[in-house]
Amino acid sequence: MTDAEQTPEATAGRVADAPPDNWVDRYAPVATRPYLRLSRADRPIGTWLLLLPCWWGLLLAMLHTGRAGWHDLWIFVGCAIGAFLMRGAGCTWNDYTDRHIDGQVARTASRPIPSGQVSAKMALVWMVGQALVAFGILLTFNWAAIGLGVLSLVPVCVYPFAKRFTWWPQVFLGLAFNWGALFAWTAHTGSLGWPAVFLYLAGIAWTLFYDTIYAHQDAEDDALIGVKSTALLFGSDTARWLRRFLVVTVLLMAVAVILAGKGGHPFAVLLALLGPWALGAHLMWQLARLDTENMPLLIRLFRSNRDAGLLPLPFFAIAMLL
Repeated sequence: MTDAEQTPEATAGRVADAPPDNWVDRYAPVATRPYLRLSRADRPIGTWLLLLPCWWGLLLAMLHTGRAGWHDLWIFVGCAIGAFLMRGAGCTWNDYTDRHIDGQVARTASRPIPSGQVSAKMALVWMVGQALVAFGILLTFNWAAIGLGVLSLVPVCVYPFAKRFTWWPQVFLGLAFNWGALFAWTAHTGSLGWPAVFLYLAGIAWTLFYDTIYAHQDAEDDALIGVKSTALLFGSDTARWLRRFLVVTVLLMAVAVILAGKGGHPFAVLLALLGPWALGAHLMWQLARLDTENMPLLIRLFRSNRDAGLLPLPFFAIAMLL
């Protein structure tokens, strides 16, 4: 079904930057759509970007310990469910705090709160509901992981305000979105380790790369209303900064792999090291095509980071099995 062929019920209330064929606008019950849009369920890329560091951390933890069990399968699945819920809760919180700003930005004016689909009060109720279900899942892990899960709320709560006081809000997004690398490692091993820390830092550099691309969509509106971002800070120098973030991402992930595989089979470590290089190759592909004035291209490049983040996983998985 093309966009033009969709019913008025399917297109009513659609968020401007949601894919036209998203499942929420096509299949979800009408009454649920505003809340699912509030959780960005119609734009799943954010869930992937929150989830992938979890899977990186889990596989490197398994490489490090040399063991895998049925509970690791639950960590794998639980992180996926938790990522969906916490991304939804985080986005709801973000839209609640930005409700007076979003209406002034062309791309975000159609979001559920500024467009009047959901009241601010009901948004908070929806946020708490998602967070409580996620907390129930969190309680199935070890105490160290539970502690990290609760602590993750700090960067999640701070991030929406970052663009009001710093040119680097993408750093705060990175702190929140890559917490799963620390969490999944700890859920498997029972304690935090240096490989997880370096993997976390690699994820933050990756976030700076992809979210700077994303932020260029709103650069003009952000400048007019006084909101800060790395896109505005870097301006015409964006490509040079992205190249730096690319290099840092690959190097830090490579350090994480080496530390995780220390003492194991050398061939397994060499195979796992192909993961960060594969990720780096995809980021180079994005950088070669970057045009900060081409809005449709910017969103396509941003969304392609799901594929970029998936690339290390088969290398980590095979290395773990050796």
